[in-house]
Amino acid sequence: MVTTEAVLTETLHLVGPSWENQRVCLEFFLRGAFVLVPSSKKSLRRVATLMEKYKDVPMDFADATLVTLGEDLGTEWVFTLDRGFTIYRLRGKGRFRVLP
Repeated sequence: MVTTEAVLTETLHLVGPSWENQRVCLEFFLRGAFVLVPSSKKSLRRVATLMEKYKDVPMDFADATLVTLGEDLGTEWVFTLDRGFTIYRLRGKGRFRVLP
């Protein structure tokens, strides 16, 4: 499974300020549960385009990085609890297949 650093940042925020909770989360990543894919200038341009397009949803930065990553990897699968992924489209056409 792959994800972005923005998603890791959001996850650490969501687990709360407790260092113990954040440590457990970081260890999960460090054990290789997910591969962190860094952003590039090209992907950040796409992120900006998506955030403008979906500003009424609204789409946050982490969501935009996942849509961009899905497009770059050619996958429609996404693991998220975010309802926005039922609205977002890959390259403006294909729907995401949302897990769980």
